[in-house]
Amino acid sequence: MIYSMSVPKYKRILLKLSGESLMGEKQYGIDEVRLSQYAEQIKEIHAMGVEIGIVIGGGNIFRGLSGASKGFDRVKGDQMGMMATVINSLALSSALEAISVSSKVLTAIRMEPIGEFYSKQKAVDLLTSGVVVIFSAGTGNPYFTTDTGSSLRAIEIEADVMLKGTRVDGIYTADPEKDSTAIKYSEITYDEIYNKGLKVMDLTATTMCKENNMPIYVFDMDTVGNLKKVISGENIGTLVHN
Repeated sequence: MIYSMSVPKYKRILLKLSGESLMGEKQYGIDEVRLSQYAEQIKEIHAMGVEIGIVIGGGNIFRGLSGASKGFDRVKGDQMGMMATVINSLALSSALEAISVSSKVLTAIRMEPIGEFYSKQKAVDLLTSGVVVIFSAGTGNPYFTTDTGSSLRAIEIEADVMLKGTRVDGIYTADPEKDSTAIKYSEITYDEIYNKGLKVMDLTATTMCKENNMPIYVFDMDTVGNLKKVISGENIGTLVHN
């Protein structure tokens, strides 16, 4: 493996990607251009020697909670959402392999040969050997979001940080897409998020990170090159910490 000379700020990360972002300019499914951009950005930091774990949502295909509101049984709806994350994970793995980045999909539900069943030891062994590990099917349980799955995996693999890649460049006092006066935070504590009622992740995921002292960095993943900037230490997003 050839590493670049840049010294990364983080050695091991958990990158949370939005399923909706994978739609790119489409109304549904996977935008091949956006998928390719994500893969290239991941390749950039992989070349820096960063150990990379990834969790992708499934909202571009099916979201369990919205399904429940339309008459689906909540458990079955969440299970369908888990399958959606597997589809996205396989797509990203394929895109990475196409540009010579070794990757492995681990699933929270047994479904060999689609992916190997998750265990912490397997994941850590892969990470330390330079393989990008994509964690799919959430936690394997209904009523938990992929944000919670990301928090859990970040804590389990002992990541230095959980990077939450979104279409917004950080956390604001209000939704910047709806309120032009919203002010961006460069950093914020978990307690401030609770007290101000800010929507960063669901409360279960946020609480897990707080209680296990797992910092979260929220940034705009859809701008090409931003992932490398974050890994290089540039302050382009919002850091959440205790």
